[in-house]
Amino acid sequence: MTQSNAYIWLVSIMVAWGLNVVALKVLVDEFSPVAMTSMRILTAGAVVLSVIALQKQPVMPGVKNIGVILLISLFNIVGHHYFLSVGLKGTTAVNTGLILGLIPILTAIAAVVFLRARLTLLKFFGIIIGFAGVFLVMAAGSSGDIQVAPGDWYILMAAVTQAISFVLIKKISTDLNVFVLTGWMMVFGAVMLAVISLLTEPGGYQTLMQGEAYHYMIFFSSAFIATGIGHMIYNNAIRLIGPSESAVFTNLNLLFSITGAALLLGEPIYLGQIAGFTLIVAGVLGGSGFMDHWFQKKNIPKPR
Repeated sequence: MTQSNAYIWLVSIMVAWGLNVVALKVLVDEFSPVAMTSMRILTAGAVVLSVIALQKQPVMPGVKNIGVILLISLFNIVGHHYFLSVGLKGTTAVNTGLILGLIPILTAIAAVVFLRARLTLLKFFGIIIGFAGVFLVMAAGSSGDIQVAPGDWYILMAAVTQAISFVLIKKISTDLNVFVLTGWMMVFGAVMLAVISLLTEPGGYQTLMQGEAYHYMIFFSSAFIATGIGHMIYNNAIRLIGPSESAVFTNLNLLFSITGAALLLGEPIYLGQIAGFTLIVAGVLGGSGFMDHWFQKKNIPKPR
């Protein structure tokens, strides 16, 4: 991937990630969520490391990088995927996709905190608008009434931990091959998730033997395409064009996830969710820094 074609790759992976929300909803309803997630992430990590080996590139990380990998995996794999899998048990795929749409704004906030990025007026108002959109989505719950679905708070935490991990990748992994980082943080994260499953889900791994054929097709598609290859592409894009610029593409993830949930799972879409979607997209365009970048390219004076 080069900087010039990174945007094409990002659009492609947003399609896969959007539909992956639908896939995960099917999987967590069939299997114990954390046990399934640990095996899915481990499979994805094996895919990434196999790709590296086939390219005849070094697979093993340096000893000095083990700490970096563990730190990022705590947020990118353990935190994000734990909260995502547990949260999906208690909310709809539509709500999940919409709340995860907050990731670009959370990434921009994390960039201000950890990378000392500048907080412009457009970013500030974008952040406010984006959070207002998520509030509307969560208030709509899973039935359209004014209530918060139990899983929504977990999904919000999944978005927070993912955003922090994206900034950490940009900040502390500059001397580490991004594909090696991706593969090993999946392996380490999967092991930690396995321990969590054994402690919290008695008999969780036994449920993995009770699915239908199409469940396993969904499982491996999610592991290979969305999680394995998808994270390789996205983590590389973060390095090429930056975390905020990469995160703005999750608007497409948002669109494909709610469309897929409606069409494939038959989940209803309520007025509050539509209003929230509109505010989240508007908030992401401002809060992620996209509008600041657009004004700069067009040489248009921007609000300060």
